[in-house]
This record gives sequence, C-alpha cells and structure tokens, in this order.
Amino acid sequence: MPFLARLLTAFLPVVLLSGCAGKQPVEPVAVIPTIAPQQSGAAEDVLFTALGLVGTPYRYGGNTPDGGFDCSGLINYVYRGAAGLLLPRTTGEMSRIGGGAVRRDALQTGDLLFFATSGGRRVSHAAIYVGEGRFVHAPSSGGTVRLDSLNNRYWQKHYLSAKRVLDNERLAQNP
Repeated sequence: MPFLARLLTAFLPVVLLSGCAGKQPVEPVAVIPTIAPQQSGAAEDVLFTALGLVGTPYRYGGNTPDGGFDCSGLINYVYRGAAGLLLPRTTGEMSRIGGGAVRRDALQTGDLLFFATSGGRRVSHAAIYVGEGRFVHAPSSGGTVRLDSLNNRYWQKHYLSAKRVLDNERLAQNP
C-alpha cells in the first residue's frame, strides 16, 4: 500500500477518536505527521503501529493490545514489534539507556519523550513522538492510549527530555 494511503488509513481513526479521549485539550486542527526523508523505515513502522493503538484501554502494568497498556508497556510493545528493539520496562530505566539526547526543536518521528507528571524532575511518564509536535501515550487509569500535543500547557510544564533510540544499533535485538 502506498505511504500516503497507509498514513491516511492509520491517521483518520486517530483524528476521529482524539476528540473523545481524556481531559487535556487537543487542538481542533488535524495535522498529518510527516517523516523526515533521512529517517528509516523503522520510524514509519513505529508511527503506524503507535497510531494504530490509539483507543486501547489503559491498564497499569499492561503491555498488550488485548490486555491494555501503561505508558512503558505501550512503548515496549511498539518498539519491539515495529523496530525490533527490546527496551527496559520502566520509564526511569528507559530514560537512562544509551541513546542520543534530542533537543525539543530537533525531535523526529520515533523519538522517546519523558515527562515528570508526579512532580519534581524524576521521570514518571514516557511517550512516542509521531511528528508535528504530537505524541502517542497511555496517560492514566480509566483512560485510553491517545494522541496529544507538546504545545498543550500541561505537557509543556511536565516535559523533561527526549531520546533517539531508533538509530542505536546496540539496542537492536531479535524480539
């Protein structure tokens, strides 16, 4: 299937579902994520896999579409299946793996985002950057996997850092 057709097929349900999900507001304008030409096919696979899981129920400790996801379970599922990467299970461990730190203005599809949602500067939440200032994550009990914006005041306040793991050969493993 051509790239644009895959993108529209995967992204249309996200746009429709994003209006129903969660408490943090999402901008009403639909933005279709793009992948930089220098990025690998793995970034595209991560993008489509993550977007395809929007709407999956949140479950603490969850790591499958059938059982639900917490934030690190979602990330592990996506990266293992779409990119063949085996990442640590917790957000804190993920933030400490050897991957290139990424400035916010240099984010690319597939980068990991880290947030301090429990106060302080300790990583307590993680997400997958999908492009155009947006990310997919499993935010909280009672919610669902959803698409959010880094421009949202809540996420700006709690944003800590980002890490690029897709170009890290050391992390590649056979799942």
